[in-house]
Amino acid sequence: MKFSESLKKTSDFQAVYKKRKSKANKYLIMYVRRNNLDVNRLGISCSKKVGNSVVRHRMTRLIRESYRLHEEYFNIGLDIVVVVRPSAKDINYNKMSSALMHLADLHRITKE
Repeated sequence: MKFSESLKKTSDFQAVYKKRKSKANKYLIMYVRRNNLDVNRLGISCSKKVGNSVVRHRMTRLIRESYRLHEEYFNIGLDIVVVVRPSAKDINYNKMSSALMHLADLHRITKE
């Protein structure tokens, strides 16, 4: 991810959740907040309801890879938190990528 960093601190996640600007689809929930930086920060949350650690890490890898490949389409200066829903545990990369970009379009954070 050349234009992005990871969102790691709990306080950063809480700041994004506090903004309460979220959109959802069948597989994911996306929260977005402006961060006034020159980079995007991506955070991924995947609870134990989704599955065991193997499944949760697979979901995280799919989201991170999908974001990495579409990174140039996103606006700069955002904190993005993606929450994985339990219905996503059996989907493939193409569906995950489509779900992520669908939410980005709903938030209007993609470049025209």
